[in-house]
Amino acid sequence: MSVDLATVKRVARLSRIAVTDEEAGRMMGELNGILGFVEQLSEVNVSGVEPMTSVTPITMRRRADAVTDGDKAAAVVANAPATDQNFFLVPKVVE
Repeated sequence: MSVDLATVKRVARLSRIAVTDEEAGRMMGELNGILGFVEQLSEVNVSGVEPMTSVTPITMRRRADAVTDGDKAAAVVANAPATDQNFFLVPKVVE
């Protein structure tokens, strides 16, 4: 896959980033280099390789799935300008 100048400018516009033609040309080369590296990675044979979360064989620590700090709805909405029964009140924006 190759990125052209029009694609770089379109991505920059969608990202709300202002780029000059010179910057876009430099970015085009950098993006093509990154995509080339990703294409090289897709050629690696990973069949039979188990997925891992770390380079050392460790197990992930887990915590109990329990509510530890609840019943604070009133404190959560305490600084809100308008509330009703511990819910935030907001102006209607859709007709």
